[in-house]
Parts: sequence; structure tokens; C-alpha cells
Amino acid sequence: MSTGIDFKDLQRRMEGAISAFKHDLASLRTGRASANLLDPIQVQAYGAPMPINQVATVTVPEPRMISVSVWDKQLVGAVDRAIRESNLGFNPIVDGTNLRIPLPELNEQRRKELVKIAHQYAENAKVAARHVRRDGMENAKKAEKDGEISQDDSRVQSERVQKLTDDTITSIDSLLSEKEAEIMQV
Repeated sequence: MSTGIDFKDLQRRMEGAISAFKHDLASLRTGRASANLLDPIQVQAYGAPMPINQVATVTVPEPRMISVSVWDKQLVGAVDRAIRESNLGFNPIVDGTNLRIPLPELNEQRRKELVKIAHQYAENAKVAARHVRRDGMENAKKAEKDGEISQDDSRVQSERVQKLTDDTITSIDSLLSEKEAEIMQV
């Protein structure tokens, strides 16, 4: 094969889709507290939305408690408001510049909602992987059309792209089933 598809680039982009999916899953709450639970929250600070980890330190002192230590005491109200309005179901307790967020037990309905969200994240990751596959297939067809590679080489490269895509989607499904079992565990 002389040219055609840059498989290192395709592999990197597929791994990027998996990495983004893992990050999304980390922000989903299971039974334990995690500092990543607050990652999606944006705080209105200094006239712009900022991630919560850029205005405060997020720690987990206990298995069912998240502690947020706000650096600038003028932002305590904004951080409190952002957490309450995040639809994560958290009710912070303000104590000076610290916010304590107790995590209530998950009920069955909330667990099912979290599983649905996990499935949405998985579908987004699969769509990203399919976009990478489409780009790879188009590159192979273009290289064949331009006479850079033969028809057989184009077919072999397309099969490699499909195998890479299948492996990525299998990995995404595996991560999803692990997270689903973790969420539904009582």
C-alpha cells in the first residue's frame, strides 16, 4: 500500500471518542461521591461561564459527601446557584466559603434515568466513531479514484477501517454495560 488512509490519525480519533465517553461516564453518579460529578457545572464568574474546578477546589471527604471550597468568597452564591440549577438533584449546604453537598441514596427511578443518560452518551460516542469511519472510507475511495492505490488496496484499507470501527464500538458497549451495572447496583 503506497498511500491512502492515515491509520494512526483514525486510531487517535477513535480513541478520542472513547476518551470523551469515559469522561462523560465519570460525571454520572453511582452510589459513591466523586469530584467528577460536578464537572458539567458551569459557574457565572467574572462575567463569563467557567467550570466549577476553575473557581473552587472539589474534594470528597466521605463516601456520600462532596466538599466545594470556593476560592473567592464573592463567588459562593454563584457556585451555590449553579449547583442547585444543574438538574443533578444536589442541595448544597453553605458554610462560609465551603459548600457541603450530601448525596442522598439513589432510588430506582433515578437509577433508570441515569442509565438512559449513559445510553445517550454511548450513542454520541458511537456516532463520533462512525464519522471517523466515514472519513476513512472517503479517503480510501478518493485515493483509489486518484490512482494512488489499487482497487484491491482500497478494499483492504476499507476493511481495516471497518475493523477499527467495530473494535471501538465494542469497547464503547463494554464500558456502557460496566457503568450500567454499577449504576443499578443497590
